[in-house]
Amino acid sequence: MDELNFKEIDIETLAKAKETHQFEELSSRIIGAAIEVHRELGPGFLEAIYEEALKIELSEQSICYESQKEIKIEYLGVEIGVHRLDLLVEKKIIVELKAVKELTDIHFAQLRSYLKAADLNVGLLLNFAQSTMEIRRVVN
Repeated sequence: MDELNFKEIDIETLAKAKETHQFEELSSRIIGAAIEVHRELGPGFLEAIYEEALKIELSEQSICYESQKEIKIEYLGVEIGVHRLDLLVEKKIIVELKAVKELTDIHFAQLRSYLKAADLNVGLLLNFAQSTMEIRRVVN
């Protein structure tokens, strides 16, 4: 009889996976709202235009959000700056909007730093500049 091998998973990894799954429905709703905005407006506008349209669409779908939410950055207990999030949806998911030719590593690093500073685990990076909207989920 073959021996079964079980891969050990540490508690932190399991907790992150559970939290990611927990926000799956909310992520899908946000993405649906963003796709609706992109379908209506298409590519070519500034990021601020997409942000305003997405705020309207989120409100239409009864999804709570905060726009341009400031989060303080501290070093050794001293405030050294402030990050401004495009959207914080239901205090759970950071939505970072872009209208760029292509997403680069710096865009992912920026969202990861926002997640770390806000002590959150899930973020969406949405790029409206393409003919098909680019969607990336980032898990911290």
